[in-house]
Amino acid sequence: MDVLRTPDERFQALPGYNFDPNYVEGLEGYEGLRVHYVDQGPDRAPRTFLCLPGQPTWAYLFRRMIPVFTQSGARVVVPDWLGFGRSDKPVSDALYSFDFHRDMMIALIVKLDLKNITLVVQDWGGILGLTLPMDLQDRFSRLIVMNTALPTGDSLGDGFQSWKDYVASRPNLDCGALMQRACPQLSEAEALAFEAPFPDQRYKAGVRRFPQMVMIEPGMAGIETTKRAQKFWQTEWAGESFMAIGAKDPVLGVPVMSKLRKVIRGCPEPLVLEEAGHFVQEWGDQVASAALKHFGDAS
Repeated sequence: MDVLRTPDERFQALPGYNFDPNYVEGLEGYEGLRVHYVDQGPDRAPRTFLCLPGQPTWAYLFRRMIPVFTQSGARVVVPDWLGFGRSDKPVSDALYSFDFHRDMMIALIVKLDLKNITLVVQDWGGILGLTLPMDLQDRFSRLIVMNTALPTGDSLGDGFQSWKDYVASRPNLDCGALMQRACPQLSEAEALAFEAPFPDQRYKAGVRRFPQMVMIEPGMAGIETTKRAQKFWQTEWAGESFMAIGAKDPVLGVPVMSKLRKVIRGCPEPLVLEEAGHFVQEWGDQVASAALKHFGDAS
């Protein structure tokens, strides 16, 4: 397997981000690959917030939420998917699949022995992450869900198809420029932090693959898993939930999230951020504070 590792100097002096890296190597089925995760707060904290980023981001996206969660006395773990952030990046596009990512995250949760987890998800963090609790039910207790979906073979509309085509036509997608367009309030240095993991096009196989993997047609890999997950959230989920929606998201905004809310048993009325777009974590301090207040964790 041809694997790239982003040089450490690419991650120096990132604005608003001073979290030390942590690594796991040798996860079962992923021998020879190194997975990065942020790990803040006490190891023996009563709760763990497991924050899963999506396309094309990495742990940097949660920089505004991590301090709010840790101030509540919790542990916060933010992994980077393989192909993203400070995790290793296999070069072959064909290697990346729904199960490749999902099985890695399950292995990481078990390896770190995470318990009493509040799952925090957005974008592919949700497409994958929302399928985890049904197979690790004793480890998950709460959910914070932002702009995402549980696709089961149906179209997500013209907006998503345009995005899929856009990425397919740009094998060297400029992630920093994309983030600055989506979140105009970002400084140039903050936007560049989202491009930091990718010195050149060879590092971007994972970025290229995620849009092509979304299950918008019957028979695609992952559909049977998301169907099982939908049933779990509808009939078996007994934990607390909190939903935040970036209203300016043209693909996974209020209409899609309203449908998802009906799937999640007991999900309350969402926090709708009228000025936020797809990357809700850029309003993360507000979202995290509201979620903690909802859960009764706020001081």
